[in-house]
Amino acid sequence: MTGTEIPRGTSRELPSEPPSTRPRPGGRRRTTPSRPEGADPVVDCAVYVDGRRQALVDPREALREAVAQGGFVWLGLYAPTEEELGTIAEHYRLHPLAVEDAVYAHQRPKLERYDDALFMVLTTARYVAHDRLTATSEVVDTGEVMVFIGPHYVITVRHGEHGGLTDLRRSLEEQPDLLCLGPAAVLYAVADHVVDTFIDVAGRVEEDVDELEAAVFGPERTDDIGRLYQLKRELVALRRAVSPLEVPLQRLAERRIDPVPDAMRSYFRDVEDHAIRVRDQVAALDELLTSILQASLARTTQADNEDMRKISAWAGIIAVPTAIAGIYGMNFQYMPELEWRFGYPLVLLVIVTACVLLYCGFKRNGWL
Repeated sequence: MTGTEIPRGTSRELPSEPPSTRPRPGGRRRTTPSRPEGADPVVDCAVYVDGRRQALVDPREALREAVAQGGFVWLGLYAPTEEELGTIAEHYRLHPLAVEDAVYAHQRPKLERYDDALFMVLTTARYVAHDRLTATSEVVDTGEVMVFIGPHYVITVRHGEHGGLTDLRRSLEEQPDLLCLGPAAVLYAVADHVVDTFIDVAGRVEEDVDELEAAVFGPERTDDIGRLYQLKRELVALRRAVSPLEVPLQRLAERRIDPVPDAMRSYFRDVEDHAIRVRDQVAALDELLTSILQASLARTTQADNEDMRKISAWAGIIAVPTAIAGIYGMNFQYMPELEWRFGYPLVLLVIVTACVLLYCGFKRNGWL
């Protein structure tokens, strides 16, 4: 038995409660579905034979039809609950651990094999547009897509407000030669779509980095520490989505894994190359942000030093009239030129001359 066809009159024993209701290490809870309450978790369900979509079938009969016609079924789900995915898992004989991961979400990108089936987790990313980057701007929004593939089925489970696969399905249906390669072709298309999205997000983030770099080294004095730190945090989220994906793609590209035909390995190798390029781009952006942050801190320190020098210079200039006025304010009986008619103008002239000389000296030394 292949693990996909379920003969009539037989059933597979499952745990008394859905596998996803078991407690997770650390008390992790299941992600709350983001779809509207009461909405159907099934986004689309179709049987493909020889790379072409067949007439609409009931999702409950799709697997049986796919096995009978020698094709495969592609079932798309959006944020299913434990009960909803548990019912599907019983019908398709999905491994309980994989089902649990698909319900809880918040998984690290990975590839796992269960008997003759594969389970892959991919983190999706979306660039959040904004007029101006601030210290609290959300730049990268992440979600998840889980893919179950077996000899006659592929099930995609999506979490998050983005990363829809409807357009991808339509595009793939226009390539029957690729769909003829079976469920692995869908896995390749999903992975390629996710990595292409990473490339777009990384390009948009690079524009933000360039804008911050111009602001830091521009003629105007700005405080960009908060914006730099926030963008660096957002870049970490993108790195966490991209970096772990290299190992699963490498396995698919270099190892013989059922149910991935050998003809698909070159496709996954291409996706792996793109993922490595994005990984290097994200790493370079992170290093550049670190350098810009250090430069911004150094420039802020330099500006503070310049301010302190200016304050010190003006304090030195003001100290001259303050000292002279303080001496003459002591009310001594015998003071220089106290009884002279031009004594007061002379003292003022001395004050002005001393202040001018100090100002010229500080100006020549770059303190003012």
